[in-house]
Amino acid sequence: MSRNVDELAALVRARAGDAPVRLGLILGSGLGHLAGAVEGVAIPYADLSGFPHAGVSGHNPHLVIGELEGVRVAVFGAREHYYEKGNPAAMRPALELLRALGGEAVIATNAAGSLRTDIRPGDLMLLSDHINFSGLNPLIGEATDARFVPMGDAHDPALRASLRASAEAVGVALPEGVYAWYSGPSFETPAEIRAIRILGGDAVGMSTVPEVILARFLGLKVAAISTITNMAAGLSDEKISHEHTKAMAPLGAAKLERVLRHFLRHLR
Repeated sequence: MSRNVDELAALVRARAGDAPVRLGLILGSGLGHLAGAVEGVAIPYADLSGFPHAGVSGHNPHLVIGELEGVRVAVFGAREHYYEKGNPAAMRPALELLRALGGEAVIATNAAGSLRTDIRPGDLMLLSDHINFSGLNPLIGEATDARFVPMGDAHDPALRASLRASAEAVGVALPEGVYAWYSGPSFETPAEIRAIRILGGDAVGMSTVPEVILARFLGLKVAAISTITNMAAGLSDEKISHEHTKAMAPLGAAKLERVLRHFLRHLR
C-alpha cells in the first residue's frame, strides 16, 4: 500500500463520514455525469495527495462518496491514462484508497472502439476478459511476491452474471467480449486492428486493463463495461477522434446508468 493511504482515508472520512464504502465506480471518457447522480460529497482529486493527474477532457476529476440506489459508493470521475505521463500504475493510489475505505469491488467503465459488426456505436459491452496488447503492467517494480497475480477470473464471474441479469431486467443488450488495451494516445492503425481481431479482441481502448490488474492485486473483485463510441480503424468510414468519442459516449451512458442503478438496487 502507498505510504499516505491512511492519511487519504482519514481526509475522506472527515469530509464524507465514517460509513464504509461498498463499491467503487471508475468512469470513462464522456461518462463523468454519472457522478452527479450520487447523493454525497465531491472531493477534487487536487485535494488528495498522490492522486492521479487525470487531465483528459471529458473526465471530471472528483472523488464522490455517497449513496446511489441505497448503496454507499466511491465514484472516481476520472482516471489517469498511461499515455498522459507514462505511468501504468497511476490509478494505484485511488484503488488503494477504495480498499482502505472498505470497498470490496470495483466496476470500471470506458469508451471503446468495436471490432464486431454486431456491437455498434451506442451499444454496451461487458468485458469477459482482456488482452494486454500494450505489454505494459502496473505491477512492474512491486518488490513483493504479491506481484504474481493470477488473472484467470480477473473479470469476476459473479459480478458479470449480476450485471447481465440487470441489463436483461431493464431491457438493455449487454453482450460480452474481450477488450484489448492499446497504450495510445494515437489511435490504432487498420493493421493493428486486424492483428487485435486475429488475437481475439472484440473492442479496443486505452484504459481499464491496468485498473483490473491493480484491483486483483489489492484483493478487489472487478467487472468492466465498455461504451462503444465508434467502429475501430478500417471497419467504417467514421473519422475517429477524441471529440468524436466524447460526443458519442452519452449514447451509451444512459443505458449504462440504467444497468448500474438496477445492479445496485439488487446489490443491497
